[in-house]
Amino acid sequence: MSRVFTALVFAAFLNVPAVRAQAGPVEGGHELQVWTGGGHGINGTQSGDSVWNVGFRYGLILTAPHGTGFLRGRLEYAVDAVPVFLIVQKTETAYGVGINPFAFKWALDTHGSVVPYLELGGGTLFTTTKVPERTSRINFTTSAAIGLHFLRSKRNLTTEVRFMHISNAGLATPNPGINTIQFRLGFGLFSQKE
Repeated sequence: MSRVFTALVFAAFLNVPAVRAQAGPVEGGHELQVWTGGGHGINGTQSGDSVWNVGFRYGLILTAPHGTGFLRGRLEYAVDAVPVFLIVQKTETAYGVGINPFAFKWALDTHGSVVPYLELGGGTLFTTTKVPERTSRINFTTSAAIGLHFLRSKRNLTTEVRFMHISNAGLATPNPGINTIQFRLGFGLFSQKE
């Protein structure tokens, strides 16, 4: 029963079938998005850690399509505000906020309603307790992602898989860092330049 309900909610959100998809990323346009993601640690001593976060994105599509063949695409610069960042560690849970002042996204130039992309980004994370345990309350995040924008008439749904590294960059010792694989879901839109 819950699967049927979930399918109906997604169908309603996506407005299936859509009459026409929005234009998607276009040079000079903007991306606005709210997203949430979560996942687990994947390395040694921190493999039991889990993360969950919620953020807002503002992006600017910088270029017209460049390149040839499959990798032809557009470059986007984005900033994320992350007001909710939860890290569940073995002995205590850390609550935090973050800012990701740079994300560079390469959105492939497709002519359909699905836009694949690759992304690299980074930022700073401030937490209530030390992350990883016994290290620092100030950390830096670096990440790489691969994802898909599913364009609809007024908004889009974004899904992605993200690798994120959380580390204090030597501000404190030890500096074991946390590596996570996260799954992210976003709801947003691309505005067009006027």
